[in-house]
Amino acid sequence: MSFSLPVYRSPDFDGDRFLAAPNAAFAEVTVSGVAPEGFHVTSIYPEYFKIHGRWILACPSRMDAVPVLRDDGALDIVEFRNLVAGDRVVLGRSEDGSEGIFVHPDGFITEDESDDVFAFRTGRSRETAYSSDYDKLYELLRHERDHGRIVWVLGPAVVFDYDSKHALAQLISLGYGHTVMAGNAMATHDLEGSLIGTALGQDIYTQKPRPLGHYNHLDIINDVRRSGSLESFIEDRGIQDGVVHACISAGIPLILAGSIRDDGPLPPVYSDVYEAQDTMRGVIANATTVICLATQLHTIATGNMTPSYTVKEGRVRPVYLYNVDVSEFAVNKLRDRGTLEATTIVANVQDFLVLLRNAVCGRR
Repeated sequence: MSFSLPVYRSPDFDGDRFLAAPNAAFAEVTVSGVAPEGFHVTSIYPEYFKIHGRWILACPSRMDAVPVLRDDGALDIVEFRNLVAGDRVVLGRSEDGSEGIFVHPDGFITEDESDDVFAFRTGRSRETAYSSDYDKLYELLRHERDHGRIVWVLGPAVVFDYDSKHALAQLISLGYGHTVMAGNAMATHDLEGSLIGTALGQDIYTQKPRPLGHYNHLDIINDVRRSGSLESFIEDRGIQDGVVHACISAGIPLILAGSIRDDGPLPPVYSDVYEAQDTMRGVIANATTVICLATQLHTIATGNMTPSYTVKEGRVRPVYLYNVDVSEFAVNKLRDRGTLEATTIVANVQDFLVLLRNAVCGRR
């Protein structure tokens, strides 16, 4: 099985309805952070806007934001809170071209699917067969390692187990990750496992609690803060394994977004939620494959930022989004709140990572 990007089929803007369509309308922002009445909101799909007689694709994009026309004719997709007085915002709520706005959800040519109206087991659940999904992901990662940008979005469960922790670190070390996004807990418990062999006080191999183990992660946070940075802590303590070590060794960004429940937190954690969102948005704008593991809130947040497409080297291509969780509720929640364009896999992420590492990197 070999991977190839699906072909993108652009709209035929030479058609009569597109030629006759008006230019998109605009209105200026008068109060920073407040869009004008009748503003247009973007979706996850490719969207074109007719400006001075030409249909322009907005990219990079994201859902639930507004298109802003810049002086050079470029379109920026901007969150409401980032609007500035004087910005010219696209107006219009139709998406069929009649207001100079066209949303194109069917641009990628894929294999024909069954036309059956009635079929069993069409949802995604613990009863779903995921073998094909795994095979496609293996080939996708091999392609994206050298031709794309792979982003991992991680919950702490990925480092609660010895084997999954090392499997993910190996994937990152071998180039199968270009950015990692997580929260304070993932990084804390990864360092706890690397230095002490526990996560939340439990042995990461046997799962047996250690005496006074509930102090371990707090000691780690305190010691990292004393060192001043993750890099200094790893050097000070001679840490040689784990996800944080792999990121630092490979020189890839580790984006840690804080939450109201955090202990500490670790020095690099973003305590301002909107600063964290802006940083994550910058990462997603360049992503081509996003894999979210066992973190419902970070997954939904990332899903809201992830469009179904991007443009690389002048070519429109898909952005692949995966969500892996042992909970059916968690994977279905993404489809309710984050995006309609996601491959969801109901699985224990610890088993998932080991299978992935073995298939992509070979058994180690």
